[in-house]
Amino acid sequence: MRYANLLNDFAFKYVFGEDCKEANDALKSLLTVFLERKVNHVVVKNSELVKDYSKMKSPRLDLLVEFDDQTTVDLEMQLRQTKDNLPIRFSYYLARLHGSQELEGKYYGELKETIVLVFFNVNLIDNNRMCNTFTLRNEDGLSFVEESQDRMKLRTVEMAKLDVNKPLEEMNEQEKMIYYFLNCHKGMDDSKIKMMIESDGVIQMLEKRVETISDDGWKKIIEDFQKLHENEERMERQLELEELQKVKEEVQKTKEEVQKEKQEAKKVMLEATKKSVEADKKVEQMIYKMYEDGFSFEQISNYCSLSVDELKSLIKS
Repeated sequence: MRYANLLNDFAFKYVFGEDCKEANDALKSLLTVFLERKVNHVVVKNSELVKDYSKMKSPRLDLLVEFDDQTTVDLEMQLRQTKDNLPIRFSYYLARLHGSQELEGKYYGELKETIVLVFFNVNLIDNNRMCNTFTLRNEDGLSFVEESQDRMKLRTVEMAKLDVNKPLEEMNEQEKMIYYFLNCHKGMDDSKIKMMIESDGVIQMLEKRVETISDDGWKKIIEDFQKLHENEERMERQLELEELQKVKEEVQKTKEEVQKEKQEAKKVMLEATKKSVEADKKVEQMIYKMYEDGFSFEQISNYCSLSVDELKSLIKS
């Protein structure tokens, strides 16, 4: 069993983002397979991020890639669902990346294409497609701009949707590469990995890159970087607990306010009932007084809401 695991964010971005020909070739293969477009030339705009991991304060690495036509791709490996909503987060990344282009003195038509390519190891999208591309469209699926002019794309790869039991000969290039990502740490112990290494040129290229992070020295680097992830997870869990406590306190406060309102309403109701009873007594007293003063039932009825029969019944009682 090897130490290298491409589901580790740092390992993934080192394999594809190091400033060397082998990593650049591996990156071009990755982009060709998952963007489904021929990639002849790419430049990693921030490859320095993978050169000195010891200075990093956060396990988040942005691997920014620029094509020869100046299309920019933000490549992300996201292993898990987090406290921050992932679809919203990566929509923000796409908007931020697109808006970072220098446009002073230029037309909007000169904006270059920007793509956020995200690898998830969780299921987020409710369909059977492992790869999905999202653009600006309305409720009926109508594109806001012509397809050729649509310059903002979010491309998702849900690795958890891969059927790992699918025969190797039935897998397409995307499925093979995902299988390799998920299982490369097994090396030749995995029969499918062994077959791919022996027969697939792209996987052979990836294997050479993975072998560069499979010695004892890299074990410590990977473990240290994993600790950064774990610390981030603990911080997120703490934030979740704090927010849950806040919600609990707010619910308790709401319950107390509702209870107070109920008590106030009950008090108001009792007061209203008391006044109603007092008013009824005063009406009865007035009716008796008018009757004693010689008013007829018909005359009294004109001054109150009781009928003659009801007045007779009241006086007799």
